[in-house]
Amino acid sequence: MKVAVLGGLGLQGRAALADLAACPDVSDIVCVDPSPAGLDLLAGLVEPGRVRLVVPEGPMDAVLATVLRDVDVAIDLLPLPLMREAVQAAIETRTPMVTTNYAKSIEDLRPAVQAAGIGVMTECGLDPGIDLVLYRRAAREFDTIEAIDSYCGGIPEPAARVQPLCYKVSWNFDMVLMSQNRDAVLLDEGERVEIPARQQHSNTFIHEIHVAGLGRLEAIPNGDAVHYAQMLGAVGSLRRAGRYTLRWPGWSAFWGPLKKLGFLSETPVPGLSCDVSPREFLGRLLGPQLQYGADEKDLCVMRNVFRGIQGGRRKTVTSDLVIERDLGSGLFAMSIGVGSPASIVAQMLARGEIADVGLLNPLMHVPDGPFLTELARRGIQVSDTTTWEP
Repeated sequence: MKVAVLGGLGLQGRAALADLAACPDVSDIVCVDPSPAGLDLLAGLVEPGRVRLVVPEGPMDAVLATVLRDVDVAIDLLPLPLMREAVQAAIETRTPMVTTNYAKSIEDLRPAVQAAGIGVMTECGLDPGIDLVLYRRAAREFDTIEAIDSYCGGIPEPAARVQPLCYKVSWNFDMVLMSQNRDAVLLDEGERVEIPARQQHSNTFIHEIHVAGLGRLEAIPNGDAVHYAQMLGAVGSLRRAGRYTLRWPGWSAFWGPLKKLGFLSETPVPGLSCDVSPREFLGRLLGPQLQYGADEKDLCVMRNVFRGIQGGRRKTVTSDLVIERDLGSGLFAMSIGVGSPASIVAQMLARGEIADVGLLNPLMHVPDGPFLTELARRGIQVSDTTTWEP
């Protein structure tokens, strides 16, 4: 099996490359990345010679097409602005692809992907990604689903918390800030509720959950829960649905006032000597101060709670997952949580275990049993608890 990883020298890309390199079915790995550090970034992660590096020179679309013609499947981990070029190259070369980005960014390419006869698996990382496969599994475990609460977040281990933010960077900090300008859509008592980005840190749906071994975590609405409920076909029976970002308590209290003052605005501040937005300024100011030490761990904490009826009885299924940074390799939990699912599903596509064509989604198209087995083989274990009401 020949696999290309586009953007493979980034944080998530290195995790995907390490995962692929450990798989005996993967014979050839090509990494497309312009990083000046080159394959030195993979020292200690993969054996020398296991990965071939292609450094783009000239137009990106031509480079991508050349690489994709010679592989069985590709993983797109390029910056979001290059996602379209990656998918267009997959269409041109008829190469199946996995991307961690949202499908809405390339929705207009759906007919072309279908016509090319390939599968392009979108939203295939941690969140969205693993959580959506758990949605698929839950659909079989209930006769009727009445509530879905999805939680996920990357946080420092307790020993690495630093006031006042209690947060450190395990992925692109600009993207962290951008995610705080995202609207949320929930279901409450069966009614659709829209929370605009300006109210993300000041709304009645912010709450706390308790996670064993960690204690209380703050849950902030973030994302469109109704969209995935519709995909699951559960909207008619659902009374509640929400998607929440997890942080250490105090996150909203910190960001709420700053958001009201415009510090997350993406509009350049007038009167400065260059065009810079408040969000860009915060990213450059805070990002370097929020880096992990070599001996500090990040954690990815995920919880999905499904409530409904089976066999005439009410039950609740709670699926928990915690991923820790691997201090030996240095790979962040966030990188492992994104790179491993992308690698697993890419291999499923290459082997024909996922034969669907078009723009695909883990909720509809990833076989949950084999996928979760592969996660567990990598030490990423989902823990399920089922309770029944009398």
